Amino acid sequence: MTLSHKYRAILAATALAVSLALPAELFAQATGSPPAADPPAAAATPVIPSAAPTVEQPLAPPMTSPGMALRLPRDLSPWGMFMAADIVVKAVMVGLVFASVLTWTTWFAKAIELMMARRRMHAEIAVLGQARSWSEVGARMNGRGNDSAAMLRAADDELRLSADAMSPDGVKERIASRLERIEAAAGRQMIRGTGILATIGAIAPFVGLFGTVWGIMNSFIGISKSQTTNLAVVAPGIAEALLATALGLVAAIPAVVMYNMFSRWIAGYRALHADAAAEILRIISRDLDRGAFDQRPAERRRAITAAE
Repeated sequence: MTLSHKYRAILAATALAVSLALPAELFAQATGSPPAADPPAAAATPVIPSAAPTVEQPLAPPMTSPGMALRLPRDLSPWGMFMAADIVVKAVMVGLVFASVLTWTTWFAKAIELMMARRRMHAEIAVLGQARSWSEVGARMNGRGNDSAAMLRAADDELRLSADAMSPDGVKERIASRLERIEAAAGRQMIRGTGILATIGAIAPFVGLFGTVWGIMNSFIGISKSQTTNLAVVAPGIAEALLATALGLVAAIPAVVMYNMFSRWIAGYRALHADAAAEILRIISRDLDRGAFDQRPAERRRAITAAE
């Protein structure tokens, strides 16, 4: 009995040592006893965080300051961009708008002038084509303010001056020379005012490009001053620069189209003068073959002698 009591005391001491060295779960598994139940949550001891020092992370600096945000333009309409633009870009835009207005004014005035002149020339060529003699031409065209009046006067003056030298070939050659000069003068008069279209069409894109370069340069200067590449800082200046380019194209493209159109119309107007001159020469040639100018009154020859 004494020996069994000793064995039991040794086993109890061993179990106590193992329970102190191992966790409760492992001890329960080793001994086969169920693990102890967790204490209720209400009775749980609050865990106090350690007072280890924490390092605060620096906050990222804002991209733009409030003052800079207030200075950014909010109106990106054409008028708003114009009002917010640099003085140089404003001057470029005003010049391009003025050039565009001048282009359309020239087109309106010159188009009306050319259409009316061509209509008159068509009607006068029809009248000349129906005339059979030089005297009939004078009766039909007398007192009419028309475009071929200068050609008729020049031909009649040459016939008067050639009253004592009525060689058919010589007379027609001299009259043709006069009519060619009148035709060239009519072309020069009609093309007057269209040179401004060629000038605007040639230089307006480069003027707009100058405004674009100046505006983008100001945008880069703004980026350098604000030390940020935020789109809100860059976009207004680039938009103003592109507006200058757009105005340059708006002024240049119509000017080039109108100049080419007027060149074709004026070439057609000169061709109508050439047709009128051909009709006058044909009438004079018929009368020369008939000998009508040889039977003119002697008063014309006396007028020529008095004039000399």
